[in-house]
Amino acid sequence: MRPQPRRALRIALAAALVAAPLTVAATSAAQAAPSPAAAVQPKGVGLDDPHKKDIAMQLVSSAENSSLDWKAQYKYIEDIKDGRGYTAGIIGFCSGTGDMLDLVKHYTDLKPGNVLAKYLPALKKVNGTDSHAGLGSAFEKDWAAAAKDTVFQQAQNDERDRVYFNPAVQQAKSDGLRALGQFAYYDAIVMHGPGNSSDSFGGIRAAAMKKAKTPAQGGDEATYLKAFLDARKVVMKKEEAHSDTSRVDTEQLVFLNAKNFDLNPPLKWKVYGDSYAINS
Repeated sequence: MRPQPRRALRIALAAALVAAPLTVAATSAAQAAPSPAAAVQPKGVGLDDPHKKDIAMQLVSSAENSSLDWKAQYKYIEDIKDGRGYTAGIIGFCSGTGDMLDLVKHYTDLKPGNVLAKYLPALKKVNGTDSHAGLGSAFEKDWAAAAKDTVFQQAQNDERDRVYFNPAVQQAKSDGLRALGQFAYYDAIVMHGPGNSSDSFGGIRAAAMKKAKTPAQGGDEATYLKAFLDARKVVMKKEEAHSDTSRVDTEQLVFLNAKNFDLNPPLKWKVYGDSYAINS
């Protein structure tokens, strides 16, 4: 697999970012931004529909892995030199930010004695650092072996949903957003993490709400989504590893400008200059 465009940028900034504070991923859905008191049910098929969810995973994979084959990423593991240790799996679980530790814990709950269970003490020690202590090449090989296990694949799916997908979709629905808006939230939470700091998903949403009302507040959906995507781009440009905003400019804004709020195929977009299409 060729180096991912966003990851390649991070590799170039290794020396600067290793010393930088880590952006710690949330370990529970409760850390996502709070839902508004009054929620509306948006029309159309939500992103949690199985077909729409698969589209969402392909869209994210085009940016994260330069491929629409997101299911091929269960086995992925690499230190991309961004100060977060190993990045691995379908959503970029990191050894330095806690979500990889939570994943292996969940896998071990589902299947005690699995090939990765022996690394739990090491994962606890390296959490919050970029260290490989107690992991290394043996861990990489065992991760690849575990990826063939359908139980481990399910564990990755479960943690993706618990920490990222479900909170994003639930919040978007509460804000009155249809599938496109739900995806915009999901893609943002994947890159920036849950939470309410200014550079997290919650902070981006808060910045957008200062510029426009959500549909649940009586605002126009297109106007609010444009404000959200603009706010996200501001945060992306603060970190050089994220400064290429094409996953917004030539992907999500393309769908928004076409008023494809239900994210219906055919979809055509570009990320980092590469063209992609989902026809059905």
